[in-house]
Amino acid sequence: MSEKLIDSGNNAAAMAVQLAAAEVIAAYPITPQTPLTEKLSEVIAAGKMDAEYVAVESEHSALAVCIGAASAGVRAFTATSSNGLLYMSEQLHWAAGSRLPLVMCVVNRGIGAPWSVWNDHQDAMSQRDTGWIQIFAKDHQEIVDMTLKAFRLAELVHIPVMVNYDGYYLSHTYMPFELPEAKAVQEFLPPYDYTHTLDPEKPESLNTVTLPDSRNDIKGIKRPGYMDIRHNLHQEMRQAMELWEEIDADYAQRFGRGGTPILDPYRCEDADFVVVAMGSIANQFHVVVDRLREEEGLKVGVLALQIYRPFPTAKIAAALQNAKGVMVYEKGLSYGNQGALYADLKSALYPYANRPHLHNFIVGLGGRDIPTEDLFQTLKTACLSGDQNAPEQADTPQWIGLQL
Repeated sequence: MSEKLIDSGNNAAAMAVQLAAAEVIAAYPITPQTPLTEKLSEVIAAGKMDAEYVAVESEHSALAVCIGAASAGVRAFTATSSNGLLYMSEQLHWAAGSRLPLVMCVVNRGIGAPWSVWNDHQDAMSQRDTGWIQIFAKDHQEIVDMTLKAFRLAELVHIPVMVNYDGYYLSHTYMPFELPEAKAVQEFLPPYDYTHTLDPEKPESLNTVTLPDSRNDIKGIKRPGYMDIRHNLHQEMRQAMELWEEIDADYAQRFGRGGTPILDPYRCEDADFVVVAMGSIANQFHVVVDRLREEEGLKVGVLALQIYRPFPTAKIAAALQNAKGVMVYEKGLSYGNQGALYADLKSALYPYANRPHLHNFIVGLGGRDIPTEDLFQTLKTACLSGDQNAPEQADTPQWIGLQL
């Protein structure tokens, strides 16, 4: 039987990690992530979780500890936010290149300078090319479910997974959610079993300086060179989406939740216009879409992107190519270009002759308030205007909430 709770998003994540039976937790405090790992330290100290909590001097060291633990055959977990994630950047690449099945929660927060402790997605966007799978939760239930599924995915494909959720909007607010029974989770998530676990009885040479070309190992078996290793990570990361769907289907069968592991549509069946967004703002748009349908007669839907890396090119193109207009609202920016999600979506739709008109909106950077009425008005205007931008203006994002 599942347990119904009302608690914070950070505590929901901590409970999921406890259910996953992680054996090593290493983290450095940073707002708004800190309560998540504090909760884990409390349950470990109370003897309610059989794990080692490692207090470190930095986020770089936190991920280094997890890399060592995972290499030694132990399920490991860490969490961070903002500049803490950036401080891990070298180790993020190392963990992915080493094909270590780690899970990390990133409680999304704006990056300094100037300093901000408030929410946006720039931290995750800045690390999107490190080789980690990136998924985004919209509410507390998804934080629990995605974290549990992330452990299984990481350990099957040997690629680390980053579970993202919005700082404060989700991390500190209280919402209802269901917590699965521990025994059922144990059946869903098998014990950690890493193929290349360090073992003195079976020595391996791992992560040595790799030559440009492939070569034979000491047993005469041809091994990939650096470029081949990168190709394999890319290909297997793309293939991980299919496995993510299979894991979600199994989870839904066991726990009654799931069914939209990659794209989560709301009122998109007959929609002429579709909002694409990630995280809690996708839920905020449910109210906007309902109002536009009822008050303006506009057929609008919301498509929440659940997995950002690998990018679901084929699925998002199939979902959107017949829409009249697509409006991308995002809390991140590729400086000097446009919204990162917008650019990826535009690339996915490019091959299709009947691709929709696209609009890019930048919202909520550094925690700037996002009034629902502003979303309503900007979306209404975009739906009614069609594509009136000149070609040179088509890739210029519209900023909502500027106070210049």
